[in-house]
Amino acid sequence: MRKVIILVIALAAILGIAGYWYWQRNPYSKEILKLEILGPGNASVAREIEYTVKYKNNGDVRLEEPRLIFEFPEYTLLEQGVSRRIEIGTEELGDIYPGEEKTFQFKGRLLGRDGEVKTAKAWLSYRVKNLQARYESTTTLNTVIDAVPLTFDFDLASRIEAGRDFKFSLNYFSSLDYPLTNLGIRIEYPDGFEFLTSDPKGLDKTEWEISLLNKAEGGRIEISGNLSGELKEQKMFKAAIGVWQDDEFIILKEITRGVEITRPQLSIFQHINGQSNYTASPGDLLHYEVFFRNISEEPFKDLFLVATLDGDGFDFDTIKSESGQFQTGDNSVIWDWRDVPKLKFLDQGKEGKVEFWINLKDDWAISSLEERNALLKNTILISQVKEEFETKVNSKLEISQQASQQGDIYTITWQAKNYLNDVKNVKVKAILPSEVNLFGNIFPESESSKFAYDSGSREIVWMIGDMEAGTGILNEAPSISFQVSLASGQTIINEAVITGEDQWTESFIQGEASKLAK
Repeated sequence: MRKVIILVIALAAILGIAGYWYWQRNPYSKEILKLEILGPGNASVAREIEYTVKYKNNGDVRLEEPRLIFEFPEYTLLEQGVSRRIEIGTEELGDIYPGEEKTFQFKGRLLGRDGEVKTAKAWLSYRVKNLQARYESTTTLNTVIDAVPLTFDFDLASRIEAGRDFKFSLNYFSSLDYPLTNLGIRIEYPDGFEFLTSDPKGLDKTEWEISLLNKAEGGRIEISGNLSGELKEQKMFKAAIGVWQDDEFIILKEITRGVEITRPQLSIFQHINGQSNYTASPGDLLHYEVFFRNISEEPFKDLFLVATLDGDGFDFDTIKSESGQFQTGDNSVIWDWRDVPKLKFLDQGKEGKVEFWINLKDDWAISSLEERNALLKNTILISQVKEEFETKVNSKLEISQQASQQGDIYTITWQAKNYLNDVKNVKVKAILPSEVNLFGNIFPESESSKFAYDSGSREIVWMIGDMEAGTGILNEAPSISFQVSLASGQTIINEAVITGEDQWTESFIQGEASKLAK
C-alpha cells in the first residue's frame, strides 16, 4: 500500500512539472489581440477629426468579457453629452472570436497651440477562454497641431517714451471653419506699466471675454497706459488667446512683444541769475529758473516737476518758491500740474518755466582735501526725463588784518585763508596813508622775501603764492607782520585786498579786510 501512495505522489509531481513546463512554453500572448487607433498625424486646431479604434483577434482562442475604453486627448471639443473618456462594455462588444475584427469611430476637435502633441489612448481588457486572469492591451496615437488659423498680434510701437501716456492694441481674427465659444484674452504687462483704460472694458485690467468668434470675424482691444523705466531698457509685453473649458484656460496662441524705453521729447535747461553757465560764490543769492519745452508732436498732460538740490553750500533755510513745495527729506522742490498751468497742458512746441531762490552759505568750508573743487548739483525730473545740472563754485579767499600798539609804533598782522579750491598767485595788497611810515621789521623772517613796498604808490604787497584748498581751515593759516608809525591822522592802514586765480573755476577771485584806525 505504501508503494502505491508513493507512486501516486510521484506521478502527480511529474504531471505538475510537465504542466508548468507546457504553460511556460505556451503562454497566452497579448500580441495575439491587435489593438490600434487610426487617425491623422497632423490636424488644425478645432478642425473635426475622426479616430478609428480597431481590434482583431489573431489567435485561435475566444476572448470573453471584453471592455473597451477610448480617451480623447486632453482639451478636446466634443459634441453635447459626449464624455472625454468613453467605455464600451461586454453587452455591446460580445465575445471576440478567432479572426474577428471590429472598428469604432470617435469624433472631436483638438484644442492647443501650434506644434503641440495631442495623444489619444485606448484600452481593451478581456479574459481568455478557460482562463480566469484578465488581460489588457493598450495603444496610443499622437496627433500634432500643425495650424492655428487665428490671427493674434500686438499693434505696439517698438519704442515708447518713458512716462508718456500711449495706446496699443491686441488684434484678433478667425479663419477657422468652426465657431469658437468661451474665448478669452489675457495680457501680462512688464514692470513699470500703469494701466489707465481699455476699450472694450475687460473683466479686469488683464483679461477680456469673447463669447463667440465665427469664421471671418475679429476684433480689437485697445489699451491706454504709460510705461516707466531706464533709458534704453527693454520691456516685454505678453498676451495669450484661448478657450475656457472646465475652469481651465487652454491657450491657442501666445505672443510676445518687446519695446525699448526712450527719452520723452522734452527739452530741459536752467538759468542761474540769468545765466546758463553761472559760476557761484559763497554768500550768493541764487535765482534758479528751470525751463521745459515740448519738442514732440503730441501734447503732454498732468506733469510733475521735481528739482533736487545737492551741495554742502546750500542754505536750505532760505529757499523760496512761489508755486513749488520744498521737501526737507531729500532737499527737493516739487511743482504740481494743479498749480502750474504749463504742467497741466504743454502743447507741441510750447515752453514752461518754474523758479526758486536760495542762498549759499558765506562760511562754507571743506572738512578734508577730498572735498575740494566745490560743486552744486540740481537734478530735474519731469515725465521720466532726468537732467542733472552742475554749477561750479569759486573758492573763498579771506584776509584779516589786526594791529597792536606800542607807543607810536603799530604792529600790523595779516592772516590769509583759502576755503574751497586750490588757488594760484595769491597776493595781498594795501595802501598806507600818507601820514603813516613803514619800518623795515618783517616777521616771520621767512616771509620777508615775499613782502614788497612801493614808496611812490605807497602800496604794500604780500606775495603768498599758491594756496591749497582748506589752507588756514585744515591747517595753520599763513601770516605776516610788519610795523608802521602814525605821525598824524586816524587811519593806520587802508583796506587790504587778497586776490588769486581759482584753479577749479578758472576765475579771478578776491576778498577784503576793512581798514584799521587808531
